[in-house]
Amino acid sequence: MKQNGVLTVTQLNQYVKFLLEGDAKLNCVYVTGEISNFTDQYRSGHLYFSLKDEKCALKAVMFASAARRLRFAPENGMKVLVRGRISAYEVSGQYQLYAEEMQPVGAGERAVALEQLKEKLRREGLFDAERKRELPRYPKHVGVITSATGAVIHDIQNVLSRRWPLAEIVLFPVAVQGEEAVPQLVQALQTFNRCMCADVLIIGRGGGSAEDLWAFNEEPVVRAVAASKIPIISAVGHETDVTLTDFAADLRAPTPSAAAELAAPNRAELMDTLMQTAVSMHMGLEQRLNDERMQLDLLAQSLQEGLQKPTQLCRQELSTLAGRLEDLSPLKVLHRGYSMVTSAGGGVLTDPHSVSIGEQVQVRMDKGTLFCTVDEKEDLHE
Repeated sequence: MKQNGVLTVTQLNQYVKFLLEGDAKLNCVYVTGEISNFTDQYRSGHLYFSLKDEKCALKAVMFASAARRLRFAPENGMKVLVRGRISAYEVSGQYQLYAEEMQPVGAGERAVALEQLKEKLRREGLFDAERKRELPRYPKHVGVITSATGAVIHDIQNVLSRRWPLAEIVLFPVAVQGEEAVPQLVQALQTFNRCMCADVLIIGRGGGSAEDLWAFNEEPVVRAVAASKIPIISAVGHETDVTLTDFAADLRAPTPSAAAELAAPNRAELMDTLMQTAVSMHMGLEQRLNDERMQLDLLAQSLQEGLQKPTQLCRQELSTLAGRLEDLSPLKVLHRGYSMVTSAGGGVLTDPHSVSIGEQVQVRMDKGTLFCTVDEKEDLHE
């Protein structure tokens, strides 16, 4: 075997790498395939995976600098389109794809990222109904986080001045789109929660494209809304526009004007309610007074009847006793033909031995009295 041009393994791998990197077509390739063997567990932040189709597979790596630009989380089984370059890894002698950009196939990158973030926050409980708080019934201060120059703040002012002019509007002006929107929205939410200078917050903006509304889908904003101690009404875009901020807020309004209506009661309706309450209270008091009067009348009647019955019984008993006394009266006996003999001193005489011959006595009869002198006496028991 001739040994002319013998290469070491390292030399051969380096030559293959040189050939691959020297091919202009391989310096920028677009490859579509299904992710497999995905791992992101390295501290370096690099992503290692393979792209496969029905027949073949291709090893790939995305360095941390490129991975940080991804707006979604790659997963096994996800079909993606990858832009990168082909080169060889000298140590193993394998050629692989060095990915620089990646996006899902069949769905927009942002749409996938949005769904992944939504599911992540849902699992953390940020959208749970149990976390939702009731809005204050009569707010004194309504905080508004929106642009200072848009129509939103004017719509909110018009609605509140009509419905609940007692509330003071506290505006925290922010950018609602662009690079400054996310940090300013987060700062506004944190500032309101530090000073607690509002009873309820309205966060929102007018309508726009999905790109215009995207700041309200960003994770820092959604987490700041969920962490707020002050109840929040989300009013982003129009009724058909839905952002993650809507899920994290305590209440979602289809429009900023609707948010203002939800934030405060209607003064006219409240006055009607107060009038109805006053009338109801007056009627209730009248009814109670009538009921008490009827109860007093019943008690008085019962008391009168209770007093009359013992009195009547006493009268009847007295009448009976009077009749008995009358039957036992000596005068009653005299009326039947009997007489009563008394001494001069008035004492009743029943024994002949109690008087002397010649003594004056009185004989009481029914029609009058006889004054007599005792001439003779007789004892019936002798």
